[in-house]
Formats: sequence, C-alpha cells, structure tokens
Amino acid sequence: MTGLFEVDALIALVTLTALEIVLGIDNIIFISILASRLPVEQQARARTLGLGVAMVTRVLLLLSLTWVMKLTAPLFAVLGHTVSGRDLILIGGGLFLLAKSTLEIHHKLEGDDESHSAAKAVASFTGVIIQIMILDIVFSLDSVITAIGMTDNVPVMIIAIVLAVGFMMIAAGAVSRFVDNHPTVKILALSFLILVGVALIGEGLHFHIPKGYIYFAMAFSIAVEMVNLRVRKVHRPVKLRGPKSGDA
Repeated sequence: MTGLFEVDALIALVTLTALEIVLGIDNIIFISILASRLPVEQQARARTLGLGVAMVTRVLLLLSLTWVMKLTAPLFAVLGHTVSGRDLILIGGGLFLLAKSTLEIHHKLEGDDESHSAAKAVASFTGVIIQIMILDIVFSLDSVITAIGMTDNVPVMIIAIVLAVGFMMIAAGAVSRFVDNHPTVKILALSFLILVGVALIGEGLHFHIPKGYIYFAMAFSIAVEMVNLRVRKVHRPVKLRGPKSGDA
C-alpha cells in the first residue's frame, strides 16, 4: 500500500478531497434547506450536527469496505435486470429526495401555519436530523464508492473525507444565508435536488447519467441566476414564508 506521505498518496489526497467537496455540494444544499425550517437559533446546530453525522457515516462505511463492496453484488433480477443492495439504496434515496424537494417547493410557495409550540419545535429539530441522516446514507455511499475507485489507501480516504466535511462545515453557514436571502436561489437549489434525485434513481436502474452533465447544468443555471440577481439588485427581494424565531 502506498505510504501516506509519498507523492502518489499526496496527489490522491488532494484530488480526492476536491472531489469529495464537489460531491458534497448537493449535501450542503439539502442540509441548509432542511435547517432553514427550524428556528434561527437551532439552524447552525442542525447544520453542524448533520455534517458531523455525514462524516461519521462516511468513515464507518470506509472501515467496512468488504460490506460496501458486497452491496454491488446482485440480489435478484427483475425483467432480466439484476438489482443490488446499492441499487435499492440509490433508488430509495432518489425517491425520498424527489418527494422531499417537491414538498419543500410547495411549502415555500404556499406557506403553512406558522404557530409552533415549544414541543413542536423540538420535534421539528429531531425530524430534520432524522431526514438528514437518511440522505447522508445515500450521499455517503456514493462518496465512499467513488473514493474506493480512486485509491486503495484507507488513511488517505479518511483524511480526504474529514478535510472535505470540515470545509463543508465552514461553508454551510454562508451557503445557507445566501440561499435564505434569495428566494429564487432557494427554489433553484430545490430544483437541483430534484435533478440529483432523478440521477440517483437512474443510477439505481442502471441508466447512468454522467455527473459532468449534471454539474454543468447546475453551473449554467447558477450563472444565469447570478445575472438575474445583479439585474434585480435595485429591487427589494421577495421573502418566502418560513418558521420564525420567537414571536410570530
């Protein structure tokens, strides 16, 4: 196995860290949008806890390499197509992401009852963390399989994941504030998550959609939206409805 401080290992570390950050962008967006449903004083804690869970999940999966690789073994066949554990996880995660993103778009456009008791606030925090944990499994699986495909050096993979999640923890607050302050960006981000959900389902059904196409579509849409934000800068942004901290 390549030593941790050899040139090949360092190149793999830098490359894998950058790749993990790119692969984690959709995770940051999802966590930020879910956390925005909480009272303001709980949002930062939810983001940090969610990303912490993501890091632990990825490391545990890396330490269970044999089990992860077995997930690609066929479990059964449907209409001549084999289905593996990884396929089932990707399809389930994609469906969950589609449903959750659609409901979030409906919530932001239609609004809901803003009267929350203290008990409901606690339940809401727990519910958000549970949803983050569910999607972390899907995102972590994809991330770990990508890492395994790039290097066989487990310490390098673990360090890359820790560095990537550390960067995401630093960036999550800025991403969340930017998305919250620009309603059209929030809807665009939710649309990205729908796109990611479709890609996950397609991957689970063995219809591979190159990630480069998805990232290009995201980058192009963001560039167009940045131009729109620049044009609308003289106008006051429209605020979407959401939970409030303190008195409503």
